[in-house]
Amino acid sequence: MKSTLDELAVLAAIVDAGSISAAAEQLGQTVSAVSRSLSRLEQKLGTTLMRRSTRRLELTEEGQFFLARSRKVIAAVEEAEEQLALRRGQPAGRLRVNAASPFMLHVLVPLIDGFRKRYPQIELELNSNDQIIDLLEHRTDVAVRIGSLTDSTLHARPLGSFRLRVLASPGYLAEHGRPTRVESLAAHSLLGFTAPESLNVWPLRWAGGEGYPISASLSASSGETLRQLALAGQGIVTLADFMTAQDRASGALVQVLASHTVDTRQPVHAVYYRNTALASRISCFLDDLAERMTELQVQ
Repeated sequence: MKSTLDELAVLAAIVDAGSISAAAEQLGQTVSAVSRSLSRLEQKLGTTLMRRSTRRLELTEEGQFFLARSRKVIAAVEEAEEQLALRRGQPAGRLRVNAASPFMLHVLVPLIDGFRKRYPQIELELNSNDQIIDLLEHRTDVAVRIGSLTDSTLHARPLGSFRLRVLASPGYLAEHGRPTRVESLAAHSLLGFTAPESLNVWPLRWAGGEGYPISASLSASSGETLRQLALAGQGIVTLADFMTAQDRASGALVQVLASHTVDTRQPVHAVYYRNTALASRISCFLDDLAERMTELQVQ
């Protein structure tokens, strides 16, 4: 009896999700059904694919060998389905997108409704991560990177850039005063990033030149967390325009030290594997994203 594509997909899902229960949730199946599928596959192959313990699952050497080839089969079927869909003039298939949570919330989420209506056969999977991920390890088709790129193994499509501004809430400024000199920031509560340290060099011109290195009073790994802290009056922050446009328009955040601010912009790229053809589902998504970026940059 031959292995089925569904059984291959179950094996891949268990490995990617890290457990049978997590794979069951991802696949929309019961835990017992996923477990039976794995057992059935092992029985057909006459070998153990995964070692089971009370704490975790681990691929055997045979399992690693079989999974690597199974992924190629799954990818080939997905590509064949996509090519058939293209013949009907409609991109299809699963599209896994990764971006930092602020970009996901403020840029990607607003365009999803229109995208899904135009391409109903594309199954979107949106994942947020504030650190740079390995696309292969996280099974990601396209990732949005903000800032300078260093990975030369990836294709990169420039999407635009966003200006950085130093901001604070009116409530914070009313209580602590508005800084008029860059050096006076040392007396204020400054909100900074835990990493990378380059994000804690603010785009300000001062006696030491261009670029003011801050000592953060309160740090966070996510720009969205820093935005919320600034809105709550916890201090002064530097953030990109894409996540503060509505706050600035409503007056919830106001720019400080504008005359000392250097026009500094964060580049935004979409990255995907250099050794893969650009699938139509990725291409149409990036076209929509580029249009959305243009709209945001002219606001």
